[in-house]
Amino acid sequence: MQKTYTPEFKCEAVRLAQTSGKPIAHVARELGISDTSIHQWRKELAEHGLEAFPGSGHQTEQEEEIRRLKRELEITKQERDILKKAVGIFSRCLA
Repeated sequence: MQKTYTPEFKCEAVRLAQTSGKPIAHVARELGISDTSIHQWRKELAEHGLEAFPGSGHQTEQEEEIRRLKRELEITKQERDILKKAVGIFSRCLA
């Protein structure tokens, strides 16, 4: 079973690795995690900054925007389909 760590823990682990002056492997051992985890967390923090470690329930702003746009597109498609059916019904009634 894979352990999950809070974003705060990950940030603190990276901060300790960067500021303690100790090797990353030593800091990782003290925290009971692998040094690979600290390397990955450091990379993610560097790439995403404050949006790093969104967790399973949280999404980055980009992911949230994509989800919102997909939902909006689906609603628009449904509205379009309803209008197509209405045009078909009215055109038969008028013919």
